[in-house]
Amino acid sequence: MSDIRFLLSGDSAVTVEFGNEISEHINAQIRAFSIALTESKLPGIVELVPTYRSLMVHYDPEVIPYGVLVKKLKGLLNQLDHIRIPPSDVLEIPVLYGGEEMGPDLGFVAEHNHKTPDEVIRIHTSTEYLIYMLGFTPGFTYLGGMSEEIAAPRLAQPRVRIPAGSVGIAGSQTGVYPIDSPGGWQLIGRTPVRMYDPDRAVPILPKAGQYIKFYAIDQAEFDRIAALEASSGYTVHTYPRKEAEQA
Repeated sequence: MSDIRFLLSGDSAVTVEFGNEISEHINAQIRAFSIALTESKLPGIVELVPTYRSLMVHYDPEVIPYGVLVKKLKGLLNQLDHIRIPPSDVLEIPVLYGGEEMGPDLGFVAEHNHKTPDEVIRIHTSTEYLIYMLGFTPGFTYLGGMSEEIAAPRLAQPRVRIPAGSVGIAGSQTGVYPIDSPGGWQLIGRTPVRMYDPDRAVPILPKAGQYIKFYAIDQAEFDRIAALEASSGYTVHTYPRKEAEQA
């Protein structure tokens, strides 16, 4: 814990930085700290925002001054070894891979890695990806754990509009665009699942600390799920990640 830093982030937030690398171990510390802080019911805490290697704590300085807050946070850090992190949920996200409309860059990703499109799909769907953080746009997932076997560079010229649900690869990262937006990732498929829906009771589907498992579907299944999302809503299947697999 000696390398943990407290960084002043404006007049109503402090960033607790746990290290300088992206790892599941550091992510587990962040999750444990978030649980400890939530359970403490410390007055004045407004919001907790996890990132790859830190937790930003938004607070009301009229309720709890900065110095008092940092002292309380340091005390909670000493309790992390006693915090039990519950098993993470795995969200099963269906993807229609390939095709000019859904996954126009699947062929490039395959060729870049000397593989067939089917091999790229097999590798991409074989992993449970940890959601380290959300950012960029509402519900955009920063996922860890993608195989270097299917890594690919960003587009030299970003697209002006990428449709919501597009699944992309950039470097050794993969993720889902939750809304229509510009972007430069290589698009390999699209999910009919709405990762972000402002009309839902809980607008953002994924949460930091969960995992995503992609699976391939055909056009008929894509259309069926899309129709459900447009009417009554589609329920994503989840399952608890096995304890033995936890970091």
